[in-house]
Amino acid sequence: MGLSEDNIISNIKELLEPLLYEKNLELFDIEFKGLGSKGILRVFIDKEQGVTVNDCAQISRELGRLLEVHDVIPGSYTLEISSPGLTRALKKPSDYLRYKGKTVKIKTLEDIEDRKVFKGILLDFVDETVSLQTDGVNYLIPYKNIEKANLELDL
Repeated sequence: MGLSEDNIISNIKELLEPLLYEKNLELFDIEFKGLGSKGILRVFIDKEQGVTVNDCAQISRELGRLLEVHDVIPGSYTLEISSPGLTRALKKPSDYLRYKGKTVKIKTLEDIEDRKVFKGILLDFVDETVSLQTDGVNYLIPYKNIEKANLELDL
């Protein structure tokens, strides 16, 4: 039975999470593409103060060794470690709490007051609902109605 990309990602998480925890880093996301050919493994890490180039290099070395020892990925692959960036996606409820007061862009699945795209200040996340202020108006956006959300640069 061959390994699926989901199985590979699950196995990588098992190896990676204790390593990140030990270094006060958190796993933001993992992408793996190209099973059966030359694959690309992208690991996005984060921490409160922001990720440094040193953090990425250290995790790359240590995770690379773990992946080789445990033979997690069949065939050849490229390993990339980076931060989620300044316009990072908001993927889970804790992200909305963490970035209260920041400028965000939210795209909804269904219209709210005749619009699907909102850009403004993230006010709060309570009872599975995001509060956002844009152009002096407060909007309540149900979490389950969010298709995509990310931080925006404050320029």
